[in-house]
Amino acid sequence: MPTIFTKIIAGEIPCHKLAEDEHFLSFLDVFPIAVGHALVIPKKEVDYLFDLDDETMAGLMNFAKPVAKALEAEVPCKKIGVMVAGLEVAHAHVHLVPMNEITDLSFAVKDNAPDHDKLAALAERVRNRLG
Repeated sequence: MPTIFTKIIAGEIPCHKLAEDEHFLSFLDVFPIAVGHALVIPKKEVDYLFDLDDETMAGLMNFAKPVAKALEAEVPCKKIGVMVAGLEVAHAHVHLVPMNEITDLSFAVKDNAPDHDKLAALAERVRNRLG
């Protein structure tokens, strides 16, 4: 059964896309735990991050790096934190989260009603930085 991420990849569900290539996609989380919270996913549907083949695993992090740098330039923060939980969606993914302290990496503070106009504007700024 396709995951919500597979449906996003297929264009069946809209997203605030940040970057995309043949193998990977990054978009803003629709229930962010911080402004700029993004997801990076392989287009290959594999449930568990550590079941990815080595090339895809390395490619995922290489793809995430410029996205993280662009987010860091657009969202005031000390660093972009990287989290892997893997329970929310059965499709391997990493979270990129702008943070100022370790407690910023908590799903307990997610925004269940974000302003999609602000998300769209941020996504556009990040895409522009990425070229």
